[in-house]
Amino acid sequence: MEKRKLGTIEVSKIGMGTMAFSHGYGKIPERQYSMEAIRAAFDYGCTFFDTAEAYGAQLYYEGHNEEILGEALKDVRSGAVFATKFHFKPEETEEGQDIYGVAKSHLIKSLKRLQTDYVDLYYLHRVSDRVPVEEVAEAMGRLMEEGLIRGWGLSQVSADTLKRADQVTPVSAVQNLYNILERDCEDDIFPYCLERGIGVVPFSPIASGLLSGKITVHTEFEKVDDVRNWVPQLTKENIAGNQPILNIIQEYAGKKDATNAQISLAWMLHKYPNVVPIPGSKNKPRILENLSAVQVMFTEEEFNALETALAGCTIYGHRGHVEMEGKSFLKKKPLR
Repeated sequence: MEKRKLGTIEVSKIGMGTMAFSHGYGKIPERQYSMEAIRAAFDYGCTFFDTAEAYGAQLYYEGHNEEILGEALKDVRSGAVFATKFHFKPEETEEGQDIYGVAKSHLIKSLKRLQTDYVDLYYLHRVSDRVPVEEVAEAMGRLMEEGLIRGWGLSQVSADTLKRADQVTPVSAVQNLYNILERDCEDDIFPYCLERGIGVVPFSPIASGLLSGKITVHTEFEKVDDVRNWVPQLTKENIAGNQPILNIIQEYAGKKDATNAQISLAWMLHKYPNVVPIPGSKNKPRILENLSAVQVMFTEEEFNALETALAGCTIYGHRGHVEMEGKSFLKKKPLR
């Protein structure tokens, strides 16, 4: 698989989000199946794997997902790029806290679960309004100097926050929500990142499955631990409203002998040279299908026609790409 760079870190053109093996989409597979699916992705050519300390805490315990990833790739660790994330807990944001010490304590636990002595890319999962991002950047710089991490990043941030952090310790990557239906990053994040050589790592690049065309107004999501119950675009109203966009994607999928999901990934790969999407799934065939999107190519004429067609559609349901620690978002009605 072709490679791209997140700062100075080389990764496969498409990565893999492993969250679904622990959290977010209802019942999870057996651990052995999960590890085999991760290994199948690696054998296909995927070198970039994204997890977080929080994945699994909802149904199991903190670090559940990191354990699965670490076990799955422990014997090929040198060929894999690990990204993980940490949150500040309320008691860790009190005045006078040693932010470097807090970050390092989280990292040490992640290293043990991942069965490694360094993390390639370490993110702050959400910015806290109680901790200046500049202090986090300084702490990350120290962790880099110690060789515990190779690079660092932020998630769900604006360009202003990114700039403040980047000026203290250069940022390797930004993990934000970005897909055909969520394009806010095009206004501020991509221009800054392209200028500074920062990678953009879109999570939910297939809009929690909506862009695959497999979700309809009749789809019933699982009742326990399924994030799709609160994703704005997945209300019945907004699924119906976004159908014209799905029709366009389906048209191009037919032309390219590809799936809707592959078209959705190929679209962003063509559009930006610094984008590395991390589609997530708990289904091994779907994982390999997503990775195969690297084989889908557009001519400039085809891509421009696709962009023009998409620009003519109204997007229903909007989440946005800026979120703070402890401050969630509500389902929203059509905005654009």
